[in-house]
Amino acid sequence: MTIERIKTVLGEHVDMDLDAITLETSFEDMGIDSLETVEIMMELEDEFGIEISVGEVGKTVGSLITYIDSKKE
Repeated sequence: MTIERIKTVLGEHVDMDLDAITLETSFEDMGIDSLETVEIMMELEDEFGIEISVGEVGKTVGSLITYIDSKKE
């Protein structure tokens, strides 16, 4: 499932209980800065085998999932 794979990658970067990460959780809520965002997106590109445009992802975990799912189809 996409959210579990994303949480696994996020877990390597944030000091937050992964169960607390929901679709509404923003990257800002997790304390992720712009440099870390780029690093995370690069890891997710490898994880899902897609190219991610950071500017199109949105600001929440839910918008990231929607974006990734749309690219996998």
